[in-house]
Amino acid sequence: MAISRIHPFFLLLLLRAFALFPTQAAARGGHDLSGLFLPSFPFCEMSGLGARFNEAMVPFESLGAFPICVEAVGLVSAGDLRRLQIREEMARGYMSNAELEIAVHAFASRCSNISRIYSIGKSVNDFPLWVIEISDKPRQREAEPAFKFIGNVHGDEPVGREVLMHLANWLCDNYPKDPLATLIVENMHLHILPTMNPDGFALRLRGNANNIDLNRDFPDQFFSVNNDINYRQPETRAIMNWVKQEHFTASASLHGGALVANYPWDGTKDTGKRYYGCPDDKTFRHMASVYSQSHYNMSLSKEFEGGITNGAFWYPIYGGMQDWNYIHGGCFELTLEISDTKWPKAAELPVIWEHNRMSMLNLLASLIKSGVHGRIFAADTGRPIPGSVTIKGIDSKVRASRTFGDYHRIIVPGDKYEVMASMEGFRPKSTRIVLEQEALNLDFILDPDGADGQLKLRNDGCRCGNDMMFHVQEAHIWLYLLVLCVLLTFYLVFKRKTASRLLAYRYSPRRPVAV
Repeated sequence: MAISRIHPFFLLLLLRAFALFPTQAAARGGHDLSGLFLPSFPFCEMSGLGARFNEAMVPFESLGAFPICVEAVGLVSAGDLRRLQIREEMARGYMSNAELEIAVHAFASRCSNISRIYSIGKSVNDFPLWVIEISDKPRQREAEPAFKFIGNVHGDEPVGREVLMHLANWLCDNYPKDPLATLIVENMHLHILPTMNPDGFALRLRGNANNIDLNRDFPDQFFSVNNDINYRQPETRAIMNWVKQEHFTASASLHGGALVANYPWDGTKDTGKRYYGCPDDKTFRHMASVYSQSHYNMSLSKEFEGGITNGAFWYPIYGGMQDWNYIHGGCFELTLEISDTKWPKAAELPVIWEHNRMSMLNLLASLIKSGVHGRIFAADTGRPIPGSVTIKGIDSKVRASRTFGDYHRIIVPGDKYEVMASMEGFRPKSTRIVLEQEALNLDFILDPDGADGQLKLRNDGCRCGNDMMFHVQEAHIWLYLLVLCVLLTFYLVFKRKTASRLLAYRYSPRRPVAV
């Protein structure tokens, strides 16, 4: 039988059968309302009254729990379809992708003295992923920490894209008048990606245009299903390349659907739901608490103690962006749920911004006002080197940048630490510190290997051991002594002649002086 002749009633029964298949687990910020998606059918469409199947209109009230097919959306339940309609109403007052792009360029023009914009790639539907960089020297690399904010990871959680534009404009409007704005602009490089998923926002979907949840698309430490980079979504690859190019110290992604600061690990080895902390668990708890306690009411949560949670303890996910940043980028990332509603009314956005403003600012300032910062140099050349820094007792390392050899290690203040710098080809060095409430500057000068009896290849190709090195050093010492003796001889001769002249002058007849 041709599809065009299928009776709507039998079509509904057929589609209902597909709905019996299980859907994916819920994601950070609430449950996935999209359900099981299938390719859209050309013979069904959505209207304000219900769903139309081959010219037969089926009102929403008659659909009950039957799934229906909606063009460009897929297979969703009737309840979800109602929510899709509600989202269209809720989207009023939010910037469209085109309006957001205009706003980003307008900001760059208005605040050109402290900003620049650039694109890290494009979405599935070729929309540029625009980034705003804010710094007093936005077009230069400096030995300063870098932080990135990412919004709209999920297309149906758009509050982050609006709040991040509020943050950018606040910094521009208050620099250099406000001390906190000045501290951030002049001492770090802030990168803001308002929307990671513009296609999902346009389609009012959680996933991207390929209906992939981007927060499940990153390579995972426990499961290898996402390890093939060629099969990652373009938005995911853009983030991965971005992290490799920039030297990010920390970051945060903004979501909606809860009110909590989430930190690694996001999953467990056996997929069990329990607390599973990463090596820097203490530091992540501190970072999450900085955000929560600065928030209007996040720390008062009855569901999450102190307004913070370990991801695996909340519910495990795999392929998340947060864990990937920490493992592969040395970037300490939080997942911030900043509104109870996934898609709050536009009229509520100014209030949500105010509730999160000090949290965002204090999180940024904490990178500057606490932790250990410094540079790593080579003793033989005096040049900076891209070594790594570790803390005794913490199984993780932070790499220094290639340009300046600068590192920025976030650790909890008020404790004692042993900090070690190392790099291949150099001897590691360590020192003990007491980190008070303020940041500590600590530079390392590493000696190259070569004084341990091993042979080293010089530029002229000569293989010189310790014996030959000793003879070379001894020859240099004798040369220095010979030069010193010659200089001393000249000095004595000069002094003797000068003394003779003074004696002759003293006993010669005095000459008259003209007045």
